[in-house]
Amino acid sequence: MERITWDQFFMAQSHLLALRSTCTRLAVGAIIVRDNRVIAGGYNGSISGDEHCIDEGCYVVDNHCVRTIHAEMNALLQCAKYGTPTTNAAVYVTHFPCLPCTKSLIQAGIRQIYYAKDYKNNPYAEQLLARAGVDVKHVPFDERKVDFLQDEKVALYMDLLQALRAEGASAETLSSYEQRVKELFAQQ
Repeated sequence: MERITWDQFFMAQSHLLALRSTCTRLAVGAIIVRDNRVIAGGYNGSISGDEHCIDEGCYVVDNHCVRTIHAEMNALLQCAKYGTPTTNAAVYVTHFPCLPCTKSLIQAGIRQIYYAKDYKNNPYAEQLLARAGVDVKHVPFDERKVDFLQDEKVALYMDLLQALRAEGASAETLSSYEQRVKELFAQQ
């Protein structure tokens, strides 16, 4: 297995945190990092003790779920709660930050934003980031890179294809399945 980069490592952690999200519209995770050390993490969800979107549905006002606190804000609030400075830190987030989160990240002294997916990228947020000198980098994230059972899954699929071949499946049918397995597991 090839060693992943720091960017991939922290992006994987943001995606792992997104699995804790309680919003049914979009799961987002964020990790704040300084000197290659995680100092905080957050995901989008309701305030502690309140109802969650997964239980009660989203509370939508002006096409936004107002029940949740965004992942970036939860990570920043965690730093504030525990007295951890964010000046010159970086944030790794699953999706491009919304305008309010962008403003908060800038105000908190975040100097780099790494995001995996574009999501309604606000042009004004992009302008503010450029004016503030925040380095913004798109880091595509491939979930297949963190599949710890990939080798076993590939072996199982190959065994199944071999069994189909032994049962007389056509070369055309097998070729289609083999191609899909290669694509699924990013094999060349």
